[in-house]
Amino acid sequence: MEIFVADHPLVAHKLTTLRDARTDSPTFRRLAEELVTLLAYEATREVRVSEVTVRTPLTEAPGVQLSRPTPLVVPILRAGLGMLDGMTRLLPTAEVGFLGMARDEETLQPVTYADRLPQDLAERQCYVLDPMLATGGTLAAAMRLLVDRGADHITAICLLAAPEGLEHLRTELGKVLDERSDLQLRVVTAAVDRQLDERGFIVPGLGDAGDRLYGSV
Repeated sequence: MEIFVADHPLVAHKLTTLRDARTDSPTFRRLAEELVTLLAYEATREVRVSEVTVRTPLTEAPGVQLSRPTPLVVPILRAGLGMLDGMTRLLPTAEVGFLGMARDEETLQPVTYADRLPQDLAERQCYVLDPMLATGGTLAAAMRLLVDRGADHITAICLLAAPEGLEHLRTELGKVLDERSDLQLRVVTAAVDRQLDERGFIVPGLGDAGDRLYGSV
């Protein structure tokens, strides 16, 4: 499994403001969208394309267009919704499916409560949106579900990741990668932080992404 940490001054600048506890929700939402678009640029570097020929005002020119089936963007509810606009801004023709997964704050295990995804994902490239890769349980379960439905290229886009979460992904999905030589799994993130605290939150992190995007309920 490939881990890509974006090394760009604009990424670092936006992430710094997102970390700041003084940043209000409207600003947080806007910056999160902007940061996702920057991460999506790297995440889609291997998006599948087909060669085409177009007619310019002067002559014909070779080019490329997104291959079919089109990519599938999968925000994990609810915090992943705050990343959707930033992703679809770069991939406006992508299809969108929704996966509702929440972490039980006592067991830290993922619980699925909504599934709005195609049953057949054969030959689909999928982009999973989840702001915080903390324990890795939710993301591992989501990626495993996509693999089970036939997806062969899955990229997770996360604002932040913890070392423990990345290790959990490697452990949980390592056997799947060994069994399927055609499968590609990637994580694209703005930073890998120091550790998780006793509650399973990323440190130094940026707090609860869902609460900071939408407020606590």
